[in-house]
Order: sequence, then C-alpha cells, then structure tokens
Amino acid sequence: MDAMTARLPRPPHEGPGSDFLPAEAPREMVPAPLGQPVPARRALSSGIGITLRRGLILVATAALTLAGCAKMYQVVEVGGVTVLEGMVLVLFSILLAWIAFAFVTALAGFGVMLARPREAIPIAVDGPLPTLSSRTAMLLPTYNEDPDAVMIRLRAMIESIADTGQAAQFDWFLLSDTTDPDIWIGEEAAFLALRQACGGARVFYRHRTDNVARKSGNIAEWVRRFGAAYEHMIILDADSLMSGTTVVRLAHAMEQAPQAGLIQTLPVIVNGTSLFARLQQFAGRLYGPVIAAGNAWWYGSEGNYWGHNAIIRVAAFAQDAALPELRGRKPFGGHILSHDFIEAALMRRAGWGIYMTVNLGGSFEEVPPSLIDYAARDRRWCQGNLQHLAVLPARGLHWASRLHLLIGIGAYVTAPLWLAFLVLGILISLQANFVRPEYFPKGFALFPSWPAQDPVLAAQVFGATIGLLMIPKLLACLATLVTATRRRGFGGGVRLCAAVLTETLLSALIAPSMMIFQSVAVIEILLGRDAGWQVQRRSDGGVSRQEIVSKFALPTVCGLVMAASATAVSVPLLAWMSPVIAGLVLAIPIGLLTASPRGGARLFTTPEDRVPPPVLVRAKELAEEKRPARGPALAELLQNRELRRRHVEALPAPQRRQPGDIDVDLATARARITEAGSFAQATGFLSRRETLAVLKDGTTLEQLVALPA
Repeated sequence: MDAMTARLPRPPHEGPGSDFLPAEAPREMVPAPLGQPVPARRALSSGIGITLRRGLILVATAALTLAGCAKMYQVVEVGGVTVLEGMVLVLFSILLAWIAFAFVTALAGFGVMLARPREAIPIAVDGPLPTLSSRTAMLLPTYNEDPDAVMIRLRAMIESIADTGQAAQFDWFLLSDTTDPDIWIGEEAAFLALRQACGGARVFYRHRTDNVARKSGNIAEWVRRFGAAYEHMIILDADSLMSGTTVVRLAHAMEQAPQAGLIQTLPVIVNGTSLFARLQQFAGRLYGPVIAAGNAWWYGSEGNYWGHNAIIRVAAFAQDAALPELRGRKPFGGHILSHDFIEAALMRRAGWGIYMTVNLGGSFEEVPPSLIDYAARDRRWCQGNLQHLAVLPARGLHWASRLHLLIGIGAYVTAPLWLAFLVLGILISLQANFVRPEYFPKGFALFPSWPAQDPVLAAQVFGATIGLLMIPKLLACLATLVTATRRRGFGGGVRLCAAVLTETLLSALIAPSMMIFQSVAVIEILLGRDAGWQVQRRSDGGVSRQEIVSKFALPTVCGLVMAASATAVSVPLLAWMSPVIAGLVLAIPIGLLTASPRGGARLFTTPEDRVPPPVLVRAKELAEEKRPARGPALAELLQNRELRRRHVEALPAPQRRQPGDIDVDLATARARITEAGSFAQATGFLSRRETLAVLKDGTTLEQLVALPA
C-alpha cells in the first residue's frame, strides 16, 4: 500500500470486482416553464450597496456613450447626415456602449484590486482548513477526450483533496458521453487503473449511450439518478484542475451560506505551449482578475455561471435549473447549448444566490492550442449564446440575469456589427470619391450643400475609442506593477511591460480574423446551420499548414478587398484602416506563427509558471509517466477478460422494444458476425456504428469474442 492509499479511507463495499457506480439515490428534476412565473423559494435582496454600484456602472456607461455619440454626430453632421452616415452613427452608438461598459467595469475592478473590499460571499482564502460536514460530488463530463489525459487530471485532484484529510466527504464521477468506441473502452481501462492507483477513493464511471441534451443532459441525468445523496456538486471540464484546499473552502462556503445556489471561481489558464495558448494564458492571467473583480463588484448575489470550476447546491439545481427544450428547429430550437447562463438565471429566479469569488485561487483550466481551434469552439458557443434570444422574455428573471444573457449575445453580435461599421465607412469614402455630389438640392436654398466631414473631430473620436480599449490593459498592468508579489510572478516590471506591448500588438493583428470568423458564424446560424457537437482539440502541434491556409483564406481575401477599396479612395484612408487591413492580409502568417509550439514561453510568463501550484506539479509528473498502449476497442476486450467482464456488468439493462422496432446497426452487426469465420474477419466487417452497437450489447459481444482469433 503506497502513501496515496494510506491517506484515503476505504469504504467497505468497494474493492476489486465492485460495480462502476454506487447505489442510486434519485432526485426529481423537472424542467421549469419559461413562459410562466415561478414563485421564489426564498426572498433574496441585493442590498442598497449593490444597487448603488450597479447604478454607478450603468450611469457611467451611458454618460460615456452619449458623449461619444455626440462627438460622432458632430463628425458626420457637417453638410447634413446621409443615410449611410446615419447607419454608421447607429452602429457606432451600439459598439461604443459595448466598449464603454467593459471600460467602466475594468475601472471598477482596478479600484477593487487596490482597495480589496470583502467579496459578496465570504470565503477564507488562507488560514486553517475548515472541517466539512456535507458531501460533495465531483462531476467530470467528458466527450471523446483522451482518456489518459482526463484520468491524469482527475488523479491529481483526488490526491490533492486527500492531502487535506477530508477525502471521505467527496465522491468522484466520470460522466462519459463518448461516441468513439476505442475511446469508450480506453476510458473504462483508464478508469479501472485510476481506481486501483487511488486505493480507497470513491471514484465512479458512467457511460451514457443516449447523448440527449449534450453536457447539460449529462449532468441532469446524474442528478436524477444520484443527486439525492449529495448536498453539493462541483462541475469540472475535461481540462479542469482544482486544488484540494480550494475545493474544501468552496464546500465550506456553501455550508455557511444556505442562500447560495452556486459559487463560481475564476479559473486561471495554464499549461499553454503554443504561442497562441501562451498569449491567451498571459492575457487571461493579467487582465482577467481586473475584469472579474469589476464584475463581482456589481454582481452581488446575481452572478453568472461559466459551466465549470463552480460549486452548485444540488437541491437548488434539481428544483429550479432543469432546462426546457426550446421550440422550433435547430440552431435556435432544440436543446440549449450554452446551458450555464440559463441555469444560473433560473436558480436566481427562484431566489437562490449566484456568487462569484475572485480571490480564492486554485482553479485552473486550459485553452485551445491554436486560433483555428479557438474559433471552432467559439462557433459552438456563438450558437448557444444566440439561443438566449429565446430565453430573454422568460417570466420572472432578475434584470441582472437578463443583462448577463444580453452580454453573452453581444459577445458575438458585435463582430458582424464591427464588420458592417468598417464596410459602411469604406462605402461612404467611395461614394464621396466617385459619386458626383449634389451641391444644390432640389428646392430653394440660399447656400450650396457641401458634403464634408470634420477630420479633426474624427481623429479625436478614434483616439478616445482606442483609449477606452487600451486603458483597461494599462490599469491591469499598473495594478500588477505596484504589487511586489504579483510583479515578480510575471518576471519583473521590465518583462511585464515588454509582454504587454507584444501581447497588444499580436492581439490587434488577431482581432480582425476573429471578427471575420465570428461574423461568418453568426450569419451561418441565422441561415439555420447547426454547429453540431465537435470534439475539441487540446494538444499542440495538431494544425497542419494546409488547414491554416484553408481556414484563413477568407480573412485574407477580405483584407485584400478592403485594401484595394481604401487605396482607390486615398492613401490616408489606407493608413487609417491599416490596423484592420494588416491583420486580415497577414492572417495566414499570423495563423502559422501563433500555432507554432513552444512559442512565447519566456516572454509571456505567468505566476503559475514560476511557482507552479502542487496540483499542477503532480499532474505534470503523472503526464510524464509511460502510458499503456491500447489497441482497438474490440481487440482490447478480446485480450483483457477482466475489462470485458467489467464492461458487460456496467451496461444498462436492455430496454424493452416495441414489435417491429429494430436496432438496424445491432442487427447488421449480428449478421456480419454470424457470417464471419474469425474474430479478425468480423471486426473488419463492422463499421463504427456497428461496433458501438456491439459494445452496447453484452450478448453480441460475447458471440464476437467466441470466434476463432
């Protein structure tokens, strides 16, 4: 017995040969109607302080927006406002409000980081660990992920909690929605190895054969089967890592705050290797706390949920967060993709507090390794957030929850608005340059109408807009420079300033391509194209040169068209638009550069690089160990009788079928197996869908492995 086993209690019912799952503890979970009011289960007031904070944020945003719009009107009103100029003014107003809101939030966050006021939910970030009296389930939903990588993170967290001495209060569930047969069997093999390595840790595995409602359905199915046995659950992603002390303090905070339905941590990006990942890791670590502190300052008990690294009260979730299926066809109808925002809004509607903690730490995640992978994930999130348009009119939602939904929608709608703003600006310039103006309009006029714009005011508006975008970064840099420990975590003041300048330049070059990708995504969704459920690529070095050239061809073409149009008007216009045009024309080289592995590690250093937390160190040690070689699913089960036995035992009981209801894949697989002369021949006949059908049916699986090798 190793040191890890000694730290963990061994439940009497577990051991070799035990089932994959514990005894069921069902809890009812019925979707709440969106069109009907739901009585609040408790009266939860934000307080006068939070009300004043929100008023300050909204008033400051409105003041900045009105001032900017007044200046922009002065720019275009010389000689009268044309239709195109009116459209530009409307778009500018919307986009400026978006930028101003982010600026004011960052300004508030800067003040919070300097003043360090108490958070809305009291959580001790240091001192002795409290003793827990409640039970918490750690849920890790997975979908076609690398089984060994998932188990490595899971084991690191299990050991970290074991170090706190309170492992008995936590059960671990790997909730698989995997559809790849090889990965499915790899998960089971890796799970059994994890359970053996972790000794008495209560680790369970469930594979769901019907992937209804994707991740939200995966969690809801667990609640309905096992939710009554636990007070809380912590939702993880496949790339999540959380320290044991953080998990214990979160669980204790829920025990001390019975009004809390959810507490969201601030995950820190780690383990970036490509230049793009390092860029995101640095930016998130430096700028993220300022934005998050500003948000938490006015959130109060009306916070938001990001879908992972958060603790949830199971009773609140089961009673009030069940998601309805939206009416209509995909992509707007059907099951809700971005479920987290909605679940938080529904729990708050019922009177539960939704809180965010910024200062706790110990919460980590990873980021896609390339801009292409980031855009692919963004496409799925875009569809999910646009579905929120159907949820906005729901009865009884708190206005702050509706604001969260609007912010999520705006994160993607602003991309095509920016693109339209740029295109209209070019059209106005082309019109002024090539279309003969009407100096003397019809009717009586004492003076001619000279079409003109004020270039000085235009430069002032442009400079002020850039300032609103840049000042939050400078404030985050300043907040770090004045704090010795944070400054050292980023490698010192000189390296930090150099990294901020480099990150700003690279981000400015990347932003135009993201604008095109997001605009295309919004257009495709509006045209009815569903994003599907794509597997996220997490390892670096997986993007080929051909894929980058193919994906970035559209941004490059857009950049060339913009450059030609601007040049046709004047060289000054080309210079004015050069930041956007440069990012688009150079999209392919930027894509190749940022996808390169091991880029920017020295410059874009973060505190977790210099002093890695123990849970990250342990995960890295486990990742460096030799992984077992695994073959195809059916061959693996043929060779490993114990794995096959456990797999068959874990299969759900066959469902009773109606007469004439035939599983075509299973029937075809059985026919192919009957005609095959050997195991190798049979497996060569089977398609992927047929292989899955065999894996779901123990009788057919035993028929297959009984064939001669």
